[in-house]
Amino acid sequence: MKIYLISALILLVTMTLVTSATAQNYTDNPKQVNPILTGTTIPDAVVKTKEGKTVSIQELVRQQPTVLIFYRGGWCPYCNRHMAELQQSQQQLVDMGYQILAVSPDRPEKLKKSISKHNLDYTLLSDSPMNLSKAFGLAFKVDQSTLDRYAEVGIDLEESSGYDHHLLPVPAVYLINPDGLVTFQYVNPDYKTRIKSEVLISAAKAYFPDQSSSN
Repeated sequence: MKIYLISALILLVTMTLVTSATAQNYTDNPKQVNPILTGTTIPDAVVKTKEGKTVSIQELVRQQPTVLIFYRGGWCPYCNRHMAELQQSQQQLVDMGYQILAVSPDRPEKLKKSISKHNLDYTLLSDSPMNLSKAFGLAFKVDQSTLDRYAEVGIDLEESSGYDHHLLPVPAVYLINPDGLVTFQYVNPDYKTRIKSEVLISAAKAYFPDQSSSN
């Protein structure tokens, strides 16, 4: 009887730890994120358009090959630089048959400002609750010292997202086929380092040679 009780207790503790980790689904350090990998089928989650309409990421990806970008927000100068570079590469990617979807914690109203400010032609999506970033294994919680440093320069994550979770995604780029399969990924915990446009274009051509060779 005693052995059964100990076994049951161990099982209960294990299930509790697993459930807790699953429910949290984010880390406290960007270097410890566990992103989905190449060859994985993407998880589904809903995001919002700039108009506030709820859409499924799997439904969007099913429409055509996709370049899926995760960025920190319109307040981040490194993200803005990357988004501007992506705009310059957009036509090449579109000509190959891709659509570009860029996701951040910014609420829909913020997306409109980013689109207008940087003259972006591709689609920005809001993941304010961070459900998609969590599902992709990219979410981490910003520590208090960083929040204080942000506040000193006028950056308010709660105002940007509309939530007090203080979560951000590690910047990432995924190439995804219409079946939802990841064919390429770039994830870097160092938010100052982004994928070069020429590397992204090369990867896009490599995974869609028939489409790219005609251009």
